[in-house]
Amino acid sequence: MRTILFSAVLSFSSFFLVAQTQYLQDVSETQELSQSSVKLFYDGKISKCLENLAKYWPIPQNEIDGLEEKTIKYMNVLDERFGKKIGTLKVNHETIKDVAIRETYLIRYERAAVRLLFTYYKSDMGWTVYSFSWDDSFTEEFKQQ
Repeated sequence: MRTILFSAVLSFSSFFLVAQTQYLQDVSETQELSQSSVKLFYDGKISKCLENLAKYWPIPQNEIDGLEEKTIKYMNVLDERFGKKIGTLKVNHETIKDVAIRETYLIRYERAAVRLLFTYYKSDMGWTVYSFSWDDSFTEEFKQQ
């Protein structure tokens, strides 16, 4: 019984560990958030990048912390593998009516690129970050041109 009670309390308290505290009011604000996040990511300010996204992202803080830890770990590997950073590029802006937005950016390195994907969802309260991810696979972007 004590285990069940402890689990229930832990589950209930995890509701309050969700990072989101704000909503974006329009599409221009989603674009500004994506652009500023790309700049921070490019500058190696991963913690600040994820902190800014977390204000609008309804996921638990421990998941954001895990993403931050893994991202920082791999950034050093990317610098060694791909060479120095040489710029950023907005690749795509897609929408599903006035319900969802996906923006795709590339961070260009000397020998390859890293893709950043931002997806936003519009609720009754405003726009939220639905997901943020990054990877080194940008071949999918050729299909969209």
